[in-house]
Amino acid sequence: MDEQVDPSSLGIDTGKPSVARMYDYYLDGKDNYQVDRDAVDRIAQAMPEIRQLARENRAFLRRAVRYMARQGIRQFIDIGSGLPTAGNTHEVAQQIAPDARVVYVDNDPIVLVHGRALLARDDNTTVATADMREPTSVLQHPNTTKLIDFSKPVGVLLIAMVHFLTEEERPSVMGALRDALPSGSHITFTHVTRDGQSAAAVDQIESVYATTPTPIYFRERAQIARFFDGYELVDPGLVTIDAWHPDPADPAPEATRWLYGGVGRKP
Repeated sequence: MDEQVDPSSLGIDTGKPSVARMYDYYLDGKDNYQVDRDAVDRIAQAMPEIRQLARENRAFLRRAVRYMARQGIRQFIDIGSGLPTAGNTHEVAQQIAPDARVVYVDNDPIVLVHGRALLARDDNTTVATADMREPTSVLQHPNTTKLIDFSKPVGVLLIAMVHFLTEEERPSVMGALRDALPSGSHITFTHVTRDGQSAAAVDQIESVYATTPTPIYFRERAQIARFFDGYELVDPGLVTIDAWHPDPADPAPEATRWLYGGVGRKP
């Protein structure tokens, strides 16, 4: 990001790393600060493949959105969308359904600034500033209700997001989202796992995220599966992201053992 712009004038806190800006740096973006780059460098010590993992996570998002669009989903809520990058949700969905509507949701002010600029000419997309921990603020945001008709199926994305929820927050947050969605809606997410990882690496990554406003929680597969309570899992279920509807055009899987992902349908 242009360091000559006063970030405080945009409501941006550069004193702590930001999850959205760190993810931008994972993807070799330019909308980040030294504090974010330093945090990512510490994570890379424990997870050297972090940038490849971020690219594979984006590839999973594209496959999940294409799947939902092919099931007839024409409206999407992308919660924790992060900074705009290649293959945004609306671009993927509108390749299949040009009339698809997308609401991007994030609580980082830099996302709002860049998102508004990107989407200014697209009436079927918008950005809402809200926090997934307050699902009512997401679902009832004026920008959400302007585009999303909750009497029809909705596709909800929480890509690399639910691992920021505590066990205490999970039932209320996921339950509120599920209860608001009509039958036929779909939800998709990816979640970091401690399965097969060294305890030292997991501890180091969690300690870095603890310095951000958004601590991260690694979980085992059985714990992650509970986030799909109330949904029917689409085949092949909850799997490492390379195994979910693989596409030869996507990056060769190298780092996906760190992430589980899946898609659920509300009956």
